Amino acid sequence: MYWMLLLVPLAIALHYLLPGNALLVFGATALAIVPLAALMSRATGALAARLGPSIGGLLNATFGNAAEFIIALAALRAGLHGMVKASIAGTIIGNILFVLGLSMVLGGLRHGQQRYDAVNARMQATMLTLAVITLILPASYRAVVPEADAALQSISLVLSVLLLLVYLATVVFTLRSAASEGSDPAAGHGHDASLSNARALLLLAGTSIGIIWMSEILVGVVEPASQQLGFSDAFTGVFVLAVIGGAAEQATALVAARRNQMSLSLSIALGSGVQLALLVAPLLVLLSYVIGPQPMSLEFGPGLVLSVLVAVIITGQVASDGRADWLRGVQLLGLYVILATLFWFVPDTGT
Repeated sequence: MYWMLLLVPLAIALHYLLPGNALLVFGATALAIVPLAALMSRATGALAARLGPSIGGLLNATFGNAAEFIIALAALRAGLHGMVKASIAGTIIGNILFVLGLSMVLGGLRHGQQRYDAVNARMQATMLTLAVITLILPASYRAVVPEADAALQSISLVLSVLLLLVYLATVVFTLRSAASEGSDPAAGHGHDASLSNARALLLLAGTSIGIIWMSEILVGVVEPASQQLGFSDAFTGVFVLAVIGGAAEQATALVAARRNQMSLSLSIALGSGVQLALLVAPLLVLLSYVIGPQPMSLEFGPGLVLSVLVAVIITGQVASDGRADWLRGVQLLGLYVILATLFWFVPDTGT
């Protein structure tokens, strides 16, 4: 994948030399983010291998969503609130349907029936359900009181703070549970321990800067490029930007499943969705008061809320008993394709 780093200077050159060719700039920039996200994942993995399972796991969860957060932050600064919400919802849907489904297919075809920690899976699914219920409330309030923008903004602010507190409680509980269970000597297995801490931190800083730069360029051309491709803003946010931003963690989950590490694969897929719903989304609402042209609310369109709700329900059913096989993966992938088909035909009418 490292040869794709050549796309970074190419994307920058195209941005300044051919600013009118939005589609070409979009394609080069989107592909350039993939190797940067992979290098970021490598750096966090190397740090995690030394810091232990608890702190290392938290570090991986935080920086695993860094690309999505940076892309959403750039869109937020440009005032593209619809794109931000679609990207968040799309990444959650993509992680729990596409990534988890494909992981189960790849792992099941190679190893047959696989096992994972059902208790942790149910906890993650419960947190996602809580987050979806919270997202439903602002949309429900809008349906009851159509002309209540100020009140809806206040509700979003309060709900954002509450979601952040719930996420903080989840982190504390996870760290205490890991401390009581003791250190797992295999926690760092599969990570690159060849990088020193200093080199890993430098790599992390460099890739973060690169993703920020690429994200700024990407957000600037995403609308004209989508129009040229015939994509709606909703489809672009839910199924294009989401795949680009989550490329590194998606690859990590798939590799883990192929190595018969289904617990790790499921933890990446569900854990990323939990962090997006309980940390990234409310944090973007709070940051919109500082960097955005106007504050962003937690009012997701009914189509987005319904799609996330359906995805969370079926994932909770599939992942509740600690067993995975390729047929369950096909079921998750089938729903993902169904949702993608619907979003392809739905126009931009507040999805």
